[in-house]
Amino acid sequence: MKMFYGKDPSCNVSAAVSGLSAPKLIVFTCSEEGFDKAVADIEQRYPGVPSIGCVGMGYDSAILEKGVSVMAFSEGVTVATGILEDVSKMPARYISRLKKDIEKVAPGKENTAIIDFCTGNDASVLTTLRGLVDRYNLQVMGATGDAGKVSCNGKIYTDGMAYAVVRNEGGRVKTYKENIYVPKDNRQLVASRTDRTKYYLGELNGRPAKQVYMELTGATTDKDIINQTFKNPLGKMVGNDVCIMSIKDVSGTGLILYRQANDSDILTLLEMRDPMEVAASTVSRIKSDFNRISGIYSVNCIFRYLVLKERGELNTYLGKIASLGTSCGLIGFGEHYNSQFVNQTMTCVVFE
Repeated sequence: MKMFYGKDPSCNVSAAVSGLSAPKLIVFTCSEEGFDKAVADIEQRYPGVPSIGCVGMGYDSAILEKGVSVMAFSEGVTVATGILEDVSKMPARYISRLKKDIEKVAPGKENTAIIDFCTGNDASVLTTLRGLVDRYNLQVMGATGDAGKVSCNGKIYTDGMAYAVVRNEGGRVKTYKENIYVPKDNRQLVASRTDRTKYYLGELNGRPAKQVYMELTGATTDKDIINQTFKNPLGKMVGNDVCIMSIKDVSGTGLILYRQANDSDILTLLEMRDPMEVAASTVSRIKSDFNRISGIYSVNCIFRYLVLKERGELNTYLGKIASLGTSCGLIGFGEHYNSQFVNQTMTCVVFE
């Protein structure tokens, strides 16, 4: 398969796709102010070509904070694109569309992935997908886009998940998840008084969650708590794995998270590792799995973007991942890794 990447800081689609001919699939991100026009321009320039898009920042080996970024496959893939609508209320209503598109692509063993962009309610959407993902042996990576908009095949949706089912005709596909956070100690924090609809965490070990977090981290104000989550997010233990649960806000004596917490969940406090050492480990792991790489598409959480930018390491990090081959992606507001909805994480799909 062959991957193309192009970009333009002024949202000029013609400039971004210069040199792209006969694409099989187009995946793009664009700044909010230029998104609607970019959707129309891509459809006009490549009528009938499957495409999905969202609002956001794109990158290859360097960040593009404003403008349009276009990734495309021009050969070696079989593709079907579609949309699940009304995902905030009825995420399973249109699941038959995805099933038909999966079967249209005819996935084989370890050669098919879903790339998706969602407007919200990601955890419920991914739970809805889980049965199909397991049945057809699929890999999934995707993101929550910005501004509550996604596009599919030239049409914009404000409550949906746009997806592309991609079968690699020349080899395998594999998804990866990278955390730069690890448990700080062995302390277990049992969640209670949660509200799943509001992503609210009321208590940890039977005490107000806000107070417990302040004691563990030294934060003294609500603002400190929000800033501290960049260094010390909470994490949910899933076997030996950690799902990051970033803090979004403070509500009374409780905390609002970026993902659902349930009563009796076992949480722990996390701390940051050296991002460059983590990136080197990720590169090594992917190299050990693949002798040849056609392309990598990834999503980095907005929190990782802010942390790496503050440390002056953002483009260095992106360059390390791009050392593997053609690499591009977007900055997301929630990341998808197979059937998991995660925070403060990098997820990617690698095409052999």
